[in-house]
Amino acid sequence: MDNQTLEQYKAVYLTAEDLRVAASIIYNAYHDDPYFVEVLGADDASVYEQKLRAAIREELNTLWQQEQPLIGWFDGERLIGVACVITHQIPVGQSRYWHWRLKMVLGTGWKSTQGLMEKETCLLSHLPTDKCGILQFIALSPTEQNKGNGAKLIQAVLSWCDEQPQLDGLGVFVNHPQHHKVLTQQGFKSIANVSIGQVEGEILFYAK
Repeated sequence: MDNQTLEQYKAVYLTAEDLRVAASIIYNAYHDDPYFVEVLGADDASVYEQKLRAAIREELNTLWQQEQPLIGWFDGERLIGVACVITHQIPVGQSRYWHWRLKMVLGTGWKSTQGLMEKETCLLSHLPTDKCGILQFIALSPTEQNKGNGAKLIQAVLSWCDEQPQLDGLGVFVNHPQHHKVLTQQGFKSIANVSIGQVEGEILFYAK
């Protein structure tokens, strides 16, 4: 990759104007994710899609309002990838704020909201310290996959993590072999095999 090609790609924090495109990228990436299919229920495709859009929208808005790191991967001025991190500085899992719970219940239903919190609680219980972040979402536009952008986005997130004195590392739940492969290639290590509902996966951790 020549210098000109390198310079066209950049990782920067998202602005409020980027959130709509970011939500679309995340939606496409997670549409068939077994965890979301189970938690949100896919018996009715249109209802499932509405719930998934609502869950992503509310989570992005919440992370934005709470000033959590929303990292965008840009090709020039075009947003092509997103990574969303939740730091230990805000409550997650069963400690989620009541207004997050209310909005998520309205968008996805109580059972789905409980399922979303269950994953975070499971993640937290396996992280090595109480100063670890969670990689909540990481996604690329469908047309930008298999071009090395996924690895570059992960590297940008880990570079950000390395610069945060209050963080010991990042944890993420994965249930897809390809995601597992690219994350472990960039330095994540498997720390637990877990089942969340009927979905089996692994918790990977990046230690600074």
